[in-house]
Amino acid sequence: MRSDMIKKGDERAPNRSLLKATGVTDSEMDKPFIAVVNSWTEIVPGHIHLDKIARAVKDGIRNAGGVPFEFNTIGICDGIAMGHAGMKYSLPSREAIEDSIELMIEGHQLDGMVMITACDKITPGHIMAAGRLDLPTIVVTGGPMLPGYADDEPRDLVSVFEGIGEKRTGKATAADLKILEDVSCAGAGSCAGMFTANTMACMSEALGLSLPGCATGHAVDARKIHIAKASGERIVGLVKEGTTSREIVTDKSLENAIMVDMAIGGSTNTTLHLPAIAHAFGLELTLETFDELSKTTPHLINLRPGGDKHMLDFDRAGGVQAILQRLKPKLNLNEKTVTGKTIGENLDAFVIVNPETNKNVIATLENPLHEEGGIAVLKGTLAPDGAVIKQSAVDPKMLKHSGPARVFESEEDAMEAILAERIVPGDVVVIRYEGPKGGPGMREMLSPTSAIAGMGLADSVALVTDGRFSGGTRGPCIGHISPEAIEGGPIGLVEEGDIIEIDIPGRKLDLAISDEEFEERSKDFKPLVKQVKGYLARYRLTVSSANKGAIRD
Repeated sequence: MRSDMIKKGDERAPNRSLLKATGVTDSEMDKPFIAVVNSWTEIVPGHIHLDKIARAVKDGIRNAGGVPFEFNTIGICDGIAMGHAGMKYSLPSREAIEDSIELMIEGHQLDGMVMITACDKITPGHIMAAGRLDLPTIVVTGGPMLPGYADDEPRDLVSVFEGIGEKRTGKATAADLKILEDVSCAGAGSCAGMFTANTMACMSEALGLSLPGCATGHAVDARKIHIAKASGERIVGLVKEGTTSREIVTDKSLENAIMVDMAIGGSTNTTLHLPAIAHAFGLELTLETFDELSKTTPHLINLRPGGDKHMLDFDRAGGVQAILQRLKPKLNLNEKTVTGKTIGENLDAFVIVNPETNKNVIATLENPLHEEGGIAVLKGTLAPDGAVIKQSAVDPKMLKHSGPARVFESEEDAMEAILAERIVPGDVVVIRYEGPKGGPGMREMLSPTSAIAGMGLADSVALVTDGRFSGGTRGPCIGHISPEAIEGGPIGLVEEGDIIEIDIPGRKLDLAISDEEFEERSKDFKPLVKQVKGYLARYRLTVSSANKGAIRD
């Protein structure tokens, strides 16, 4: 075992002495040492219960004859960080998490890892560390939050964000907004729709890194404790079998995950996180792969924000395993999973508990919601290296749109104009200098996109940015425009009133000016450089473009 490095032989007597100071006994020195990598925190709703999940994981490890050692990573709540300078730190925290896990695991030479995570950048950071370290690893995601209820309708965090725009236009009162604020986020768990956190939980299960049912098992459900305990037991088996994470995450399992992503209408943030995960596993995943699989994988379930279903409905319908079952003819079924069985063998054992819900909530390949998957990759004169949009959340009449650019150099400037009702139907809101380097940190734009939706403009106003969007965004919102403005990308050349042409079915995004005008503007172009310090200054020096996953070069 790897951990023999810190506990075997006369020369390790000092090491054993220190281990005994923590409570380790002589009989435990012969057992596998398992890291319980917990991102529990008291400020992130998706993580406030992870101490209990960790307790169950540790019980499972002890049941199976291992010795658990828990340590913590950081975690940022994207919702709390949304709409201000704090969001600049969310995406960069992904690599800090990855680094901190490597430091702890390599410093103590542990044999395997159970990663306990839930929210947006935290889950990919943990999985990236699994790829870098290539140890036996299981991921336990903390589970979704239950929806809240107001006016007998299920609500979630996006309901509150959109309520701001509704109040501004008189559609909602201050009292209505207060009710949404009070009831929409119902307690522990990741926000209740198919936003980024739950999308990444689904990706973990689809990749084979989580036990079946983990992604949609809700935070308050006893089943989550059962899965956590079973994961603790199973990690000891993986260590004894010598099955490492790179045997599970392969090119073909990444294809499986992307197909699930397309079928569930997942967050556009997967086009950042899955390439970064692939890179950590020594693989390469391009935006083109997302688009190729989107064209051949239909959208099968109508989840928030694009639809009216919540994660609770998805869980009752069978969750990720039910989606995999629908996609079975398209999948790479021989890929290994942490169960010790292949994807195909796991599906052979899958039982649909609620057959009517399964039938009513998840469409079939023969009769899908949309013929194509949830995400589309656009290219053109505005985005030569690509841009992404959640096409399953776009009103059909906005799939093609041409309109005048309304140009803003930051999210705050755009938000002020939206709430002041200076944006009118037909406009294309351009928010630039919010990319990985330009922000820096590539902020999510849930505040302006929700305000647009709440003010009734989601079917008439488009938004394009070199920043990114929350998984809770709906409407014609195009992000990740590459190259970004600070790197001389065409988005930096857009002027107020320029016509921007959007053709989602045709995968095109163009700035309608002549080649001569492009050349003339490029001669005088000087990018805006926002001054930052500390971690963000270092991040700007190393981060790559969004079309490459915003990984560190």
